[in-house]
Amino acid sequence: MAAPELPVELKQQLEQEVELLAVSIQQHQNARTKFQELGECVASQVKVPKNSEILVPLTASMYVNGRITDNDRFLIDIGTGYYIERNREAAIDYFKRKVEFLSKEIEKIAEQIMMRRKYLALINFQKEESQQQELQQKSLKQ
Repeated sequence: MAAPELPVELKQQLEQEVELLAVSIQQHQNARTKFQELGECVASQVKVPKNSEILVPLTASMYVNGRITDNDRFLIDIGTGYYIERNREAAIDYFKRKVEFLSKEIEKIAEQIMMRRKYLALINFQKEESQQQELQQKSLKQ
């Protein structure tokens, strides 16, 4: 009886992996959308005149007044408390590269999901086939 348990355990493991990979794709898509929007935001700043007044967020619900002194220089949060200063063109390029990287990662993850779903389909097919064989053997014995 140990042999039939292996496909069940394998099936459960593959289903869990598919779920985790699907969550990972969603997170990557959310990050990609964020970087796309950031690139568009940087590009749109060319229209903002210097010395324009703006509201600078301190928290999600608190802002302070600010003034744009240079609409061609940007501080980009690159993670873990590090920032880089870039001009408009370099900032747009940075976000474009992030979007491209995430798109490639999404493709890789999607391939992994497809592969695991193929394995699941094979397991299901084999399970159905063995069940049919068992039914045929039982009907032949009767």
